[in-house]
Amino acid sequence: MNLLGSIKSFVKVVEAGSIAAGARSLGLSAAAVSQNIARLEAHLQVRLLARTTRSMSLTPSGTQYYERVRHIERDLAQAQVAVTAVDSEPQGRLCIASSSAFARHVLAPLIPAFCARYPLLSIELITNDRKVNHAREAVDISVRITPQMEEGLVARQIARIPFICCAAPEYLEQAGWPQTPEALKQHRCLVFRYPVDGRFLRWGFVRDGLRFDAEFGPVLISDDIDTLAQMAANGGGVTRLAEFIARPYLQRGELVRLFEYSQPGRAYAQTEPMEVYLCVTDRFALTPKVRVFMDYVQEQLQGVWPAE
Repeated sequence: MNLLGSIKSFVKVVEAGSIAAGARSLGLSAAAVSQNIARLEAHLQVRLLARTTRSMSLTPSGTQYYERVRHIERDLAQAQVAVTAVDSEPQGRLCIASSSAFARHVLAPLIPAFCARYPLLSIELITNDRKVNHAREAVDISVRITPQMEEGLVARQIARIPFICCAAPEYLEQAGWPQTPEALKQHRCLVFRYPVDGRFLRWGFVRDGLRFDAEFGPVLISDDIDTLAQMAANGGGVTRLAEFIARPYLQRGELVRLFEYSQPGRAYAQTEPMEVYLCVTDRFALTPKVRVFMDYVQEQLQGVWPAE
C-alpha cells in the first residue's frame, strides 16, 4: 500500500468536497481515489468518510485525522527544500491569484521580467474577482485588497494605491461639477459590484481624520472595473478608479479628476486608498519561490505606490 498516496487522496477529497472533484485535482479516476481511501481506512481500521450516493462528510475520526495529515505533503516538500536546495535557485510551479484588473494592469507587465530573473519557475496567473481557496485550487499566493481579506491569512502589505474619482468632460458640462463627495447623491455613479456576494465596493473618503462613505445617486453597475472606466469615458457618469486604471484616461483627457481641492468653508476630503496585500495561508507557505515573488513585486511597486 502506498500510504502517502492514500493520504494525499484523502486530503484532496476533503478539500475539494467530493471524490470526483478530488480525483480531478489529482489527475486520477474517481474509482482509483475511492480505492485509495478505502485502503487507508482499512489500514487505520476506522471510517474516515461517511459516504452516500448523494453526499459525503467527515466522521469524527476523519476530522481528527485530516487535521493531523493535511499538511504532510507540503511539509515533506519543504523538508526536501531545506536539505537539498538551501542555496539553489527557486524552481517549480508558482501559482498566483489576483483580481482581474490588478493582474491585467499591474502584474502582467511585471511578470515577464520576474520570469527572466528566475527561469526555473513555471508561473500560473489566475485572474478573477471571486474568492480563491488556496488549498483547493493549489494557489501559492494571492493578491487581495482590504475588503477581500479573510481571517487566518498571513499577509504582507505591498502598496497603497490612490483611488481617483473622475468623470468625462462632456458629462460634467451637462450634469454639473460635484464639489464635494456629498454632492454625488445628485449624480449618476458608476459602481463596482463584487461578483462573489453582490456587495458594492464602497467609496471611502477621509476628512479631518474622519472616514465616511459617499452616498450614491442613480447608479450604473458592473462587476468589471474596466467596463466602468469605458462607460465613464463615454459620458456615463462619475466613477472611482484605482490610479493604474485611471491614469491613461486622465492623460488623454477622456476623464478629469474630481475633489482635488478644498472648498470654501469645508476641508478637503481625500479618497481612501486601495491597500494591496500579498497573502498566503500560513507561515509554512512562505517557501523560497513565494518569498522571491513577494520581494520582487514590493520592490517594483515601492517607488510608485509605497506601502507606508
